[in-house]
Amino acid sequence: MTRGYSLEQDLRLLINNPKYSDIEILCEDEKKLYACRAILAARSEVFDRLLYNGMKESYENQISFPKINSAGMEIILEYTYTGSIKNDLLTKDNIIESYYAADYFQLSDLQDLIMKTVKKILKKKYAENFSPELLSKVVEIMPLSEDNILLKLLVETVATIPLNSIEFNRLSITALQYLLSCTYEKEMDFATPEYEVFRYSAILAANQVSDDAYNSIVERLPTLEQIKNSFQVKDKSIADHQKVAEELIPLIKFIEFRRIKGQMLVNIIEPLEIIPAEVVVSAYRYKALSDKSDLSDVRGKPIREFNYVWDETACGSNLIIEDNGQIVQAENYRNSHQNVRAKFALEDEDIFEWDVIIEKTCDYAWVGVCASEDFNYEIWAGEQPTGWVLGSGGDCSNAGIEINYCPPFGDGSKVTVHLDMNKRTCAFTVDGTKYPKVLEWNNLPSKLYPVVSLIHPGRFRIQPHQEN
Repeated sequence: MTRGYSLEQDLRLLINNPKYSDIEILCEDEKKLYACRAILAARSEVFDRLLYNGMKESYENQISFPKINSAGMEIILEYTYTGSIKNDLLTKDNIIESYYAADYFQLSDLQDLIMKTVKKILKKKYAENFSPELLSKVVEIMPLSEDNILLKLLVETVATIPLNSIEFNRLSITALQYLLSCTYEKEMDFATPEYEVFRYSAILAANQVSDDAYNSIVERLPTLEQIKNSFQVKDKSIADHQKVAEELIPLIKFIEFRRIKGQMLVNIIEPLEIIPAEVVVSAYRYKALSDKSDLSDVRGKPIREFNYVWDETACGSNLIIEDNGQIVQAENYRNSHQNVRAKFALEDEDIFEWDVIIEKTCDYAWVGVCASEDFNYEIWAGEQPTGWVLGSGGDCSNAGIEINYCPPFGDGSKVTVHLDMNKRTCAFTVDGTKYPKVLEWNNLPSKLYPVVSLIHPGRFRIQPHQEN
């Protein structure tokens, strides 16, 4: 491109270019980058103070940043020179370093841009959103403060993922410790029963010790699903059990053993000899003296127990979630519907009911359920095989097949979804009138989520079912 045509393009030619630079930047990984001190100082007060302070940095042609690696510094240079970041430059491999560097140089607009990119990444499926890896990285390089919005977002996201679905090489033991400390005795969304919290912690600790320790712990600690299926616990010693116990020490104080059933404590956990005796005795004592025999086996607000809020990590890119997760609305006009699902999965043999209030309707408002497998949040739910929704025109739709179901409805309507997971069927009540189950939906999957599909200017509220 000819110079002089685009200021941004011309400035991009200067990035990390020795020919046009008057200062070298030495990074944590000892990689050397090149920059123009005047541009840096004009764009960041931190750079201005460092490079024009009358001290030696003002005269020397090299400055060192021993806590910022080159991956983060390259993003800083890109942004300070051009005021933007190319979409493909921020990746899971450099996004945490970039955010840390943006915070260090007080580039708040760059931090906001990085946060938007992180949120897009976290909207992907659990296996693809990299939140465990990002949390593991952020706890290593950033201060663990409550006002760190990136850290808070990652904790909230990982907390909603069942730990037993996260491979053991994706979440560091330090990240797990911080996750458990943030959710310990707190009223926040959490997806994992406490026994599974202990199991994951123990296996992760054993994995730090040796392959033998890892394999023997896995053999001795069944999942809850295996326990339901009468899994026989093996009477076998734990390899390097003392070392495993030492690795577990930072995690033990953030595991709520009183939430674990007494039989599991006696038959599975105590025989491992990796938990201090006083911890187990304390759990027994609590159970013996407490009248709270119905204490939930999940810390915080168990996601599987009727937590009717929309999930920012499972949401179309044009949708905004507000009012503590209860409201979703379409931000700007676009030609196609997008979807958002609720945070919790409906998978027990039970009957679930919830309301969706159409506070502002749109060109067809859709309410129903979806499965997580192969579900696309950017495409109308009704045309997908894993979406089952009722539209404001009165039709039910799944996989593009529409069925006439009820009269049309609009602004202010309340749609109640009645999901029978015993029979795998679904029915709806619209503005107080209950309609029969959708006959064509007679074999729904065993795991579903509440979902809505909307377009601008739609605005929907989700809530527990409330009788008129």
